[in-house]
Amino acid sequence: MPAARKPPAKKRPAKKTAAKKRKPASKKAKGGGFKVFVFKLTLVLAVVGFAFIIFLDAQIRSTFSGKKWEIPAKVYARPLELYQGKGISQQQVITELRNAGYRPVSKVSRPGHMAASGQRLDIYSREFSFWDGVEPAQRLSLQWHNGKLERLSADYRDADLIRLEPLQIGGIYPSHNEDRLLLKLDQIPLSLQQMLVEVEDGDFYQHWGISVKAIARASVANIKAGRVVQGGSTLTQQLVKNYYLHSGRSFYRKATEAVMSLLLELHYSKEEILQGYFNEVFLAQDGPRAIHGFGLAAQYYFNKPIENLRLPEQALLVALVRGPSYYDPWRHGERAKKRRNLVLDKYAEAGYIDGEVLAWAKREPIGVATGKEKHRLRYPAYLDLVREQLRRDYHPDDLSSKGLNIFTSFDPQVQTAAEQALAEQIVSISKRYKLDKMSADQLNGGVVVSHPQTGEVLAVVGGKNARYAGFNRAINAKRPVGSLMKPAVYLAALEQQDDYNLITPVLDEPITVEGRDGSIWQPRNYSKKSHGPVPLHQALTHSYNQATAQLGMELGIGEVLDAAKRLGVESALPRVPSVVLGSGELSPIEVTQMYQTISSGGFYSPLKTIRNVTSNSGEPLNRYPLELEQRFDERVMQLMQYNLQEVMREGTGKSAYRTLGKDFKVAGKTGTTNDLRDSWFAGFSGDRLAVVWLGRDDNAPTPLTGATGALPVWTAIIDQTSSRDIHYQKLEGMSYLWVDESSGRLSAKYCDGARYLPFIESSEPEGSSGCGRATQIKNWFGNWLN
Repeated sequence: MPAARKPPAKKRPAKKTAAKKRKPASKKAKGGGFKVFVFKLTLVLAVVGFAFIIFLDAQIRSTFSGKKWEIPAKVYARPLELYQGKGISQQQVITELRNAGYRPVSKVSRPGHMAASGQRLDIYSREFSFWDGVEPAQRLSLQWHNGKLERLSADYRDADLIRLEPLQIGGIYPSHNEDRLLLKLDQIPLSLQQMLVEVEDGDFYQHWGISVKAIARASVANIKAGRVVQGGSTLTQQLVKNYYLHSGRSFYRKATEAVMSLLLELHYSKEEILQGYFNEVFLAQDGPRAIHGFGLAAQYYFNKPIENLRLPEQALLVALVRGPSYYDPWRHGERAKKRRNLVLDKYAEAGYIDGEVLAWAKREPIGVATGKEKHRLRYPAYLDLVREQLRRDYHPDDLSSKGLNIFTSFDPQVQTAAEQALAEQIVSISKRYKLDKMSADQLNGGVVVSHPQTGEVLAVVGGKNARYAGFNRAINAKRPVGSLMKPAVYLAALEQQDDYNLITPVLDEPITVEGRDGSIWQPRNYSKKSHGPVPLHQALTHSYNQATAQLGMELGIGEVLDAAKRLGVESALPRVPSVVLGSGELSPIEVTQMYQTISSGGFYSPLKTIRNVTSNSGEPLNRYPLELEQRFDERVMQLMQYNLQEVMREGTGKSAYRTLGKDFKVAGKTGTTNDLRDSWFAGFSGDRLAVVWLGRDDNAPTPLTGATGALPVWTAIIDQTSSRDIHYQKLEGMSYLWVDESSGRLSAKYCDGARYLPFIESSEPEGSSGCGRATQIKNWFGNWLN
């Protein structure tokens, strides 16, 4: 049997010389790579997100626990000090208390109340932190008799002096112009806290910064309405948005807001967050100033502190949270009232008030301050001067961020009198001279009022529209001062006691002076008349230009400029002959400094507005005491003061006595410039120094002299605010003598042409006039017989 044959072996295919073709990757392999990518991406995002959360967490802890807000400096007026016999009317006290937010009631029961009955005024004062300690809240009673305070009591005991809290007249704000009055939670009425939480975030005390329930509820309401009618943000989210974030609506911003809200809730209590909200929320725009926080909003809308707000007023503030512009109660009263009543309804639904209280609250009018009350605390011209003086001692950032308390010498009653006097005079001039609209619009002025001995500035008016910030004519308008410069000329002469006294003859005749550039100066008297030789005091009393020019040229321009500098003029005056007649340009505040030295008897005292500065917590930081530097001999200055009184009795200022009592001694000087472009008056009583300028903003001529324009404004201010006239005591080394006006020799009381004048000893006239000599002989003979 033949052997079995093996099947032939299968041939393997030959290897290709070309590269082997790879098989495609499996689906499993693909999935694994994607997962690795996702894992890595997730890891990166987690690291970035974690780092971002750490960054946000650090930002929250470093800012919310530390300095939370830039607090503007608060500027206060002088405190209202009352004592027995003070000449202040009951109405003046009531007006000042109203400005400070006190509420008239039938019977005082809480701080911030006042009640008037006949000649009696009861006050429940508010606690206030002064620079020298805290003045507690107390019950006060004032009684008037014959226009003066007769009796004062504090907490039912007789008092010698009562000091009421000062009026806040403004602030110094940060660059973004945010203003706020910080409050602690226990200072905010509990009803206001409950109302805000109930209306804006009912689950505030249950959630952790974000509320899914609120978001869902808002979404449903918005879908049903077809528009946005509700928001889902919690109070915490609103605080984060206002405090940390911009107002955009991107997903990134919303996510950041949610994370920061959770972190805020993690680190801080509900009470701290609620307190932050009450201080941060935006509630009004007052011109360039943004009103933040409920504390300042209470003053802005109702002119009272937050603790004195009634239930309907609290509800309006809560209503405004939703949209301060949309619910502006001055522009949209009905809309604001409707929203306020909705807030009250929700408050009642939560069980906080019953139906009777709800009905009463909804019937109440909006009750916001009137437009006049709303803006009455603006004194921009005075604040300009405060800022200027603060910059010498404080960095601008400190002034606008550290909540300093600035106590000033500002007097609201003097300020009101000055504003009214200027505004009324401008209206009167427009009517009297029948000015066209353009001329009337261009006519303006500036006023500065200070205390004549201390140099404290009491009031500043920067223009006829005194409440609005803008160009400050009292500080920044430099105009030729005219005859206001003449006292510097006559002082320079009187200091030369061997050559000049009040009776020294001065030639009032035309004078021609050639300047270095060949120009000719030929001053003339306002009346166009010459008077020949006149006593020095008469030349100033009647403001003779020619006599003053003659005297100035005799003395030398350098002597006159030196006297002006020592009086307090710091601006560079032109070294030309016409400077003796006031061609140099000064502002009203600079003129005030000049006449301050005259009114204080030759003692230079820098004008100041600030008395004390304290920190936000009330700690004393800086005190500004009286500064004095003697720059003139008191005896020489008393001669000048006498001469300026004569200006008022007999010269260019005598029309003031149509208003002032004939025995009320005042001193001053008119000033009029070429073409009647500027009308000036500077003068003082025993307790007021005022400088007034009137003119056109475009520097065109006016129909006014110093006597017809500025003097009536000055007279009205002095008449309304001054209670003490000038009273001088005879200085050692001075004598008062009767002299003959025509000859300049000694005379007697009953001789014709005799005048009683002060002299510095050793500068008295020599010899006697005929009448004076006869009287001396008669007196000598009579004494001999006796």
